[in-house]
This record gives sequence, structure tokens and C-alpha cells, in this order.
Amino acid sequence: MKRYSVFAVAREGARHHTGWERAWRSPEPKKSYDVIIVGAGGHGLATAYYLGKNFGITNVAVIEKGWLGGGNTGRNTTIIRSNYLQDSSAAIYEKARDLYETLSQDLNYNVMFSPRGLIMLAQTHHEVRGYQRTAHANALQGVKTEFISREKVKELVPIINIDGPRYPVLGGLWQRRGGTARHDAVAWGYARACSDMGMDIIQKCEVTGVRRIAGRVVGVETTKGSIDCNKLGIVVAGHSGVLAEQAGFRLPIESAALQALVSEPIKPCMDVVVMANTVHGYMSQSDKGEMVIGGGTDSFNNYTQRGSFHHIEETVRALVETFPMVSRLKMLRQWGGIVDMTGDRSPIISKTPLENCFINCGWGTGGFKAIPGSGWAMAELMAKGYSPLAAEFSVDRFKEGRFIDESVAAGVAH
Repeated sequence: MKRYSVFAVAREGARHHTGWERAWRSPEPKKSYDVIIVGAGGHGLATAYYLGKNFGITNVAVIEKGWLGGGNTGRNTTIIRSNYLQDSSAAIYEKARDLYETLSQDLNYNVMFSPRGLIMLAQTHHEVRGYQRTAHANALQGVKTEFISREKVKELVPIINIDGPRYPVLGGLWQRRGGTARHDAVAWGYARACSDMGMDIIQKCEVTGVRRIAGRVVGVETTKGSIDCNKLGIVVAGHSGVLAEQAGFRLPIESAALQALVSEPIKPCMDVVVMANTVHGYMSQSDKGEMVIGGGTDSFNNYTQRGSFHHIEETVRALVETFPMVSRLKMLRQWGGIVDMTGDRSPIISKTPLENCFINCGWGTGGFKAIPGSGWAMAELMAKGYSPLAAEFSVDRFKEGRFIDESVAAGVAH
């Protein structure tokens, strides 16, 4: 596969861009693979990529019932951070953030990683104490964060109102190397690299069953026929419970829609990411000038990928007091993604009761930021049977009482 470079752009410009090749192949499935990954989102593609890069396993098929990156990977607000309280959470998110730093060079594809910095606002005295505690924990974990004053928050975000009558800004947890990346580009970059290694990315191919013999996975049934495999990875976010049922086991997860929206494009006014967890809203400005706005999940289980009017009201109402300018913006579009929530709001990266079947799910509302670290850990688990990054996220923790409760510890499950 040809490398992308400034010289390639100049060459193709001179010949009217007639020499570009497809970024990835779209083959028909083979009869058998060493590994099948179900789910061609960021986590599934990253798993396949690190299987090839780190372990030389390239006889791999990534199967997607829709189109590549068309699920949660293309439906999120692109926030990247690693300032979590629990050691196991901080480790895998910091691994992901570190991999994001050089991901464009590694994939030879511009994922538009922007370490613009991220502030988690402290708007109650409880949050002040909580974020100061997190800053100390991050220092021990080797994650660079700091608690900053309200004056520093105002300096970094001039458009913010720090004197709100209900929830004034008292300070913030600042991660200088947090930020955003281009969600589609992350999926496309991984897909291109996987295809270049000889892996098959098979779209419009729905898995309809998991074949088992004597408690061991031997293949899958799909809308494009039966495919054999030695190992199976299930990486399908909100549909994990459906695939797990086909494989003969249940998962402690529930699915709900997480909604987001963007405003009309405006001139640059905010060059950091801001999360306001007390009122549960977060906002950043895209490269196109749109204000990217998100909030919490729907309060009821569902599989919808559409927006709703009550979400606009709840989320924008939460942000208007802190960002008065939001009240004067027109909303451009809205969407939803199906997120998979565990009881402790932490992911599952684990072996399953079905031998040689592995699952990666439960990322809830914070999956995008974890994509490189998640793929790294899942690939190591599938190749070697054990991964230090994934060890604490085993599904067995729920029956053993080893919860990693980030929703309580960090004050937010993003």
C-alpha cells in the first residue's frame, strides 16, 4: 500500500488525483481465519491492528454488520483524557492517551490528534476535594494533571461564566495533554493499516450465530455464510449482550442511548475541552468551528441512535449558565450512540465461559478515548491469554466483588 506523504499529495495533484488507491480492501470472507473480530469500530480495528503489529497474527477477519466506524466510533464527542482515580483505569487510559500522541505516525494516517488540554470544572466544594484527591492520585500513577484556580480556568476559557448563581466555578482539574482526535480518521487509519497487513475487513456482514463444539468456539454464522475460526473476539459495544447470548453466556451490562449535538459553526472562541459534571454537560469546539456538546445517557434502556427533544433541553439548559453564549447559537444536528453500561461503569476486557472466545465491552460513555489502549490490551489477551492492562477488568470481578467503581470515584463515568 502506498504511503501518504506531502510528496504523494503533490504528485497526485499534478496528475489530477487519478493515482489514489482504495484505503482498504473489501474482500469476500474466506472459509477460515485464525482470529475473527466482530465489530469494525475503533476498539475492534485497534484489536486487529495490535494483533498484527505486536504478535504477527494477520490471518484475521474484522466483521461488521453495518459500515466501518458507523457505530459509536462515528457518534461520539471525541474527548481524550486519562485523569481517572482508580489505578487500573488510569493505567489503560494513560496507555491510550500515550498511543494517541504518535498514532498518526504509526498508522501513516492523520487522526488529527489535538492535545489542546481538558478541564473538569469543580463547581461544588465536594468536587474541589474530589479533584484535588484525583490530582494527588494521578501524580502517584505518573499521569500529569493539576488542580487549578478559578482564575486560571477563566484565563484558559475566556467565554466561561465563573460566577454562576447556582454553580460558580471554584477551580478545575486540568490535564494539559488531554484533548480530542478525529473519530472517523481513527477508524479509517486503523482499517487501512489492518488491510495493509493482509487482514480482511468485511462490511455488511451480520453475525447471526456462534458455533460451538464441546464448550469451545469454532466459528460464526453470518449473512455471508459460515466462517470458521480458532479464536473469536466480540467487540460490539451496545450490542454485546446480543452477541454474548448467541455465544451461550450472559453479561452484566445494559444498553442505553448517549446523545450529543453540535451548533452552527462560529469563529474560534474555545481552544480547550471543558467538562461540567455537576450540571452534566461538556463542550469543545471542532476544527470546523462547531460547538460539540454532550451530556448524560438516556434514563431508560434502549437501542436507538436518534436524538430526542428532552435531551436538548436538559443538556443545553445545564450549559447555558456556565456558557451564556450557548443560548444564542442555533443547533445544527443531533445524534445518539448505543452505549454499554456495567454496574461499576468500568469496562470488561476478558475471557468468557466459552473457550477461545474473548469480549471487550462496557466502555459506557467513555470508549473513544480508550481505543488504542483497549486494542493493545485485548490483542495481548487474545494472543497470550493474559494482559496486565486487562487483568483487573475481567468479567469475574462482578461475582468476586472486585468492583472498579469510577462513577463514584471520579464523579463521572465518561
